[in-house]
Amino acid sequence: MGNITKRLAVLGSTGSIGQQTLDVIRALPHRFHIVGLAGGKNIDLLTKQIHEFKPRFVYCQDREALARLVNADYEFLTPEDIARHPQVDVVVIATSGRSGLSPTLAAVKAGKNVALANKESVVMAGEIITTEAKLNESQILPIDSEHSAIWQCLNGETQPAAQLILTASGGPFLHYSPAKLSEVTVEQALKHPSWQMGRRVTIDSATLMNKGFEVIEAHWLFDIPFDNIKVLIHPQSIIHSMVEFTDGSIKAQLSYPDMRLPIQYALTYPERLANPRLPRLDWSLINNLTFEHPDLNTFPCLKLAIEAGRKGGTYPAVLCAADEVAVELFLSQRIKFTEIANLIKQALELHQFIPYPTLDEIIAADAWARQKVLQLATGDNPC
Repeated sequence: MGNITKRLAVLGSTGSIGQQTLDVIRALPHRFHIVGLAGGKNIDLLTKQIHEFKPRFVYCQDREALARLVNADYEFLTPEDIARHPQVDVVVIATSGRSGLSPTLAAVKAGKNVALANKESVVMAGEIITTEAKLNESQILPIDSEHSAIWQCLNGETQPAAQLILTASGGPFLHYSPAKLSEVTVEQALKHPSWQMGRRVTIDSATLMNKGFEVIEAHWLFDIPFDNIKVLIHPQSIIHSMVEFTDGSIKAQLSYPDMRLPIQYALTYPERLANPRLPRLDWSLINNLTFEHPDLNTFPCLKLAIEAGRKGGTYPAVLCAADEVAVELFLSQRIKFTEIANLIKQALELHQFIPYPTLDEIIAADAWARQKVLQLATGDNPC
């Protein structure tokens, strides 16, 4: 394959995944051209990115503030319009939460290849997104290390997988008792043993909700029944996931825990390119690779997520929204760590389920869950 320059839009460029995506692009400048950047509230960082990469299309939450800071020629567009623009080849969805849903749908409807880091869009509306992707010949290129690992293991295989095995580090509280978990602080929860991630994703990893999201996402991305998706705790975070085939053979993808590697694989696919900035495994430093089954009593969020995924309909949207609000309440020290799962469980139990929702019904379920969790947390819960 020749050295084709891909035109990229990075949505969520000021977040953790967005910044690491730009780091990959810096290492391979001859292969990528940034056409669009969309950031959130971090105007100062977005300003620096605009000056460095000179995108044609830009978005942020405060248009006027950006205009005062940036003296450059750019067109201000919504994330959806950037995602569907004819000058964009690949859209990197690096946002977190429900904000990734609408741009992801816009991109797949426009037939764009989507390098996807946003779990919630597929968790909330997996059937809608994967159906639109097939209709419009859009390829979803997973950035999550676990889904990237599965994708790499399936590449070249002509038969479907018998089982997907998602690995999880277990986070900082792997063998904590429920009593000890109730006392953990925000600072403790934000100290992930393996990965550098954004605040919300780090908390989701500590509760194992992140892994529950990934089970639902794997179900849609790889068209695999929930019964054929397993989770294993692997504290070393070297094996990122495994695929078992019908003959009993298992393939695994291994690498140092660095998000830039799955980001680069998604961006350069079907090629693999040398990048001196990416770390290599030193086998002399790896003494053992261990595995254990997750304790669902310690990590009730994982169980809640898998149950919501199995039920389908609007339950996954409620799950995502309830989790997002509950995590923010914990980060602002308004609830305890263990109350995150309790609030999500209550919201799921109170929800009036819709089995085959439209996009509008998914968005309505999301809004309902956000309000309900706030009411439950404050005790303001009218019938």
